[in-house]
Amino acid sequence: MTNRFYNAFDSETLGGNRKPDYRTPFQTDRDRIIHAHAFRKLQSKTQVFLSGEYDFYRTRLTHSMEVAQIGRSICTYLRTRGGLLSDDFHIDSDLVEAVCLAHDLGHPPFGHSGERTLQELMVKWGGFEGNAQTLHLLTETIYQNESGVRGMVPTRALLDGVLKYKKLFREFPSPPRNHFLYDPQVQHRAFVFGGTSIPAELHTGEKLNAFKSVECQIMDWADDAAYSLNDIVDGVKAGFLTIERIEAWAAAEAIDSERQRWLDQLFTAMRGDRLESVFAQKVGGFITACKLRERTNFMSAQTNRYRFELVISAGAEREAAFYKKMANDIIFESPQLQQMEHKARRVLFQLWESCWRNYVDRGERVIHILPPRVGRLLEAEKTDAGKARQICDWLSGLTDGMIVRTYQRLFDPQFGSIRDLS
Repeated sequence: MTNRFYNAFDSETLGGNRKPDYRTPFQTDRDRIIHAHAFRKLQSKTQVFLSGEYDFYRTRLTHSMEVAQIGRSICTYLRTRGGLLSDDFHIDSDLVEAVCLAHDLGHPPFGHSGERTLQELMVKWGGFEGNAQTLHLLTETIYQNESGVRGMVPTRALLDGVLKYKKLFREFPSPPRNHFLYDPQVQHRAFVFGGTSIPAELHTGEKLNAFKSVECQIMDWADDAAYSLNDIVDGVKAGFLTIERIEAWAAAEAIDSERQRWLDQLFTAMRGDRLESVFAQKVGGFITACKLRERTNFMSAQTNRYRFELVISAGAEREAAFYKKMANDIIFESPQLQQMEHKARRVLFQLWESCWRNYVDRGERVIHILPPRVGRLLEAEKTDAGKARQICDWLSGLTDGMIVRTYQRLFDPQFGSIRDLS
């Protein structure tokens, strides 16, 4: 049965035509993401705790899988509500799954600590941002080789789905800390909008960054639902979140009756060793907190992806924000996680300096420390900004284990036999 929600505009691909087969364009998007090297690397990239420290917590890969499951469930739930949607007019769950699986592809090793450090290193060369890097992967590097193949020929709907932010780096009055696209990605933003001019009012403040397709909105809420709840579960299991620490944190917060109810539920689940089952039910509640409504904007006549928007109940949004603040204040500000931030800065800064000294600002003695293919790509760049982006691409593409081993080979005298070269 044809799904009338989408048209040829939505399924048009960037960078060439695909050979048609038995799959829909959005199923092809999903499959190409799943089989990509960059996707497999997520199994060894930090979500909250450094990859390898525990054997039960989420990695970027398992988090992405959970976000995809929640995203698909939201699509199913909305479709079963009737009203605006029907069997032949609905949000495509394969597309939403692809968007959710891809949403963290651009995140570097060491989690948010690594992202902040790369942004600091790249601020004079156009910045680094995880969402912009995801777009960079999908359009430029995910299947890159030296014969000229670049990107994965994604559909417009997929690219638009991963674009949580649409404002360019240069469009901010001063260099932002996050939430931007790289300036050269203006061409991809133009493709997403089909060449339609962006109204001037959207360039005010954060309005353009808030202008998202319905699939992007679903991914964004599925991401919020997953990490706001699952960070708490992982934090408890890892011993970062104890009843005593949570009580001490709550004593300094403005805890009203609603927040006290959430705290009581959390404490009861922790004492009864039922945290995972209780929070799994909360995931279900976050799914059923969704509904659709129609909207009018400069893209709504061209695609249903902008004719509809996701609406989340205010209570669910408040609960997600409550758990995110708890996790940030107790886990992410803890000495253990701050130590990881220190490690990320030291490792990334020293690797960056070594690459820059040997490939850009060369001295008399040059040491080829990059993999040969990466070195050739860097040598082909004509500008310092292009060379900086290649170094950044290499660093951000490393897993937690790969970047630590690379650092040890370069700076640890006790490490580096021929067997350690992988």
